[in-house]
Amino acid sequence: MTDLPTTPLHLGQTSALPARPQDAVLDYVPNPRPGRLYLVRFAAPEFTSLCPVTGQPDFAHLVIDYAPGDTIVESKSLKLFLGSFRNHAGFHEDCTVGIGERLFDEMKPVWLRIGGYWYPRGGIPIDVFWQSGAPPADLWLPSQDVPGYRGRG
Repeated sequence: MTDLPTTPLHLGQTSALPARPQDAVLDYVPNPRPGRLYLVRFAAPEFTSLCPVTGQPDFAHLVIDYAPGDTIVESKSLKLFLGSFRNHAGFHEDCTVGIGERLFDEMKPVWLRIGGYWYPRGGIPIDVFWQSGAPPADLWLPSQDVPGYRGRG
């Protein structure tokens, strides 16, 4: 990103929840530790979207890991972006991969991965994983530690 706004649009401001993911504006700010290889993790344990067939809500625990390049994503704008999916009708694969690709395309991190741990729909949990490529060799990459769905058993 070459044209970073001097002031984030959302941080310290009143911001409405976008109606659709494509309406959400993500803020990126300069990396406070440029040239350092480190990992940033966001966990969204109450992510929701809508089933594109039935219109019923779907629930997931998302974990987003990335190694910053020149910028980092501002967390309030990310929360608003993720919240905009609550009225978005999309399959688990579309939501998970779409979030990862948008962050990767706009922020241009060194590396990014997203794990979408979806709660069962029709009795089958669906977990979706995407990453931008192989992680850098010296990056400390902790486990996402989201257990597989076990039901009542």
